Amino acid sequence: MKKQTKTQANKEVSLVPRAPVVVVLGHVDHGKSSLLEAIREDIKITAKEAGGITQHVGAYEVEHKGKKITFLDTPGHEAFSAIRSRGAKVADIAVLVVAGDEGVKTQTKEAIAHAKREGLALIVAVNKIDKPEANPQKVYNELAKEGVLVEQMGGKVPAVEVSAKTKQGLDALLDIITLVAEIEGLQASLDVPADGAVIEAYLDSKRGPIATLLVQNGILRLGDIIGTPSAVGKVKALEDFLGQPITEAYPSTPAVVLGFEQVPKVGEVFKVFPNLAMARESIIEARREKGAIFQKTDKRILSLVIKADAQGSLEAIEKIVNNLPQEKVGINIVHQSLGNITENDVSLAASIKGVVIGFRVKINPSALKMAEREGVIVKNFEVIYELEEGVKKIMEMQLEPEIVRRDLGKMKVLVVFFSEKDRQIVGGKVLEGEFRKGMQVEVLRNEEVVGRGKIANLQENKRDIEKAKPGQEIGILYEGEGKILEGDIIVAYTKEKIIPSL
Repeated sequence: MKKQTKTQANKEVSLVPRAPVVVVLGHVDHGKSSLLEAIREDIKITAKEAGGITQHVGAYEVEHKGKKITFLDTPGHEAFSAIRSRGAKVADIAVLVVAGDEGVKTQTKEAIAHAKREGLALIVAVNKIDKPEANPQKVYNELAKEGVLVEQMGGKVPAVEVSAKTKQGLDALLDIITLVAEIEGLQASLDVPADGAVIEAYLDSKRGPIATLLVQNGILRLGDIIGTPSAVGKVKALEDFLGQPITEAYPSTPAVVLGFEQVPKVGEVFKVFPNLAMARESIIEARREKGAIFQKTDKRILSLVIKADAQGSLEAIEKIVNNLPQEKVGINIVHQSLGNITENDVSLAASIKGVVIGFRVKINPSALKMAEREGVIVKNFEVIYELEEGVKKIMEMQLEPEIVRRDLGKMKVLVVFFSEKDRQIVGGKVLEGEFRKGMQVEVLRNEEVVGRGKIANLQENKRDIEKAKPGQEIGILYEGEGKILEGDIIVAYTKEKIIPSL
């Protein structure tokens, strides 16, 4: 049924139901790719039928009991960092894949956090249920500790037990996806110019720039003028995810587009424009806005100068770098080109207080001397994943370390044996935690801090000891400010410098 609403221009538009867009998340090796492949095989979509281009499409559609579902075929939740940072929200539902024989792991927790942050409806798929050691109940218990309470535990999150290997539970999973989609009431407008997001893009040596666009509103048609913040073009050819020619693409549909003048960036929002002049003007405006954002934002920005050995390497590096989490530290690629690192590269990095990143290139000796003189960080890499980790570490260096206090022990003062300026010997009983020589302490009286210092020595029955635990009566040599009285509470603590993660 169509629903009437109003656009910003105050025009009535019709909203119609649309298919859900699903992203599959989870820990590495828990079977995300296998599950997607099993669904493809189940509906008889093969790489051969897809003309061998599925690896570049980034999404595909399935039809289950007459209803369509679009799956995003991506490396995982990190691929959405760039999409999120550029303002595009592409998925509606997250299927969290957890191996039944392994349970919740680090990346499972990260995926849960991502789904919550994005406001995605969550469905749990307990995979590898065919294995004898699979234990779904253990998985549900571990998920509950992460704030995900499945229906089997009295919660609201649907959970399905599946096997990508035997295809057990696939129908049930697709049933749940369509049910959740109905509950979510997903809708889109058809009578507006098409818009959406770039979910895949690359340069084909024969056909030129190719991009997979996920249509979110309107109908994308052959001949449309399209633009993103980095590229414009005219839709010269339109294909579905199988590589078959089509003339139009509706909301929630992935469409492969030929006709961009340059390769657009993954995660960018695309729009249809009345003409090429207006599309090009939108690029200029987007760059102005980007520059203004980098100048005005309170968020720390890491500016990069990138040098690489080949054009393909530059494209891969840009994609990887832009996919890094940027909520705390943003990335601004100021310049990228081919060839060795020169003095000009170092000079540019120095002027913008940036970093030079090289991939399979050399640094000229004069450039190296300049970098040392100017204090410019230059990092060279031979392996792409090492470059990714290297840039991530440099980003973390931009963050202010967090000072975290941790209380270690508490003791009540029962007697004061000796007192002079900055030094006292007191006796007391350890109430909780432990006390060790050299610990920092605070003196509390009526819950107010009246002194700070350290434990210079620790004794029990006039003998030096290494540590004291609850229940022990001990004497301490206190060095610090303030005067300790009977009844005071002495709290031992430590302060740790923690480097925040991205």
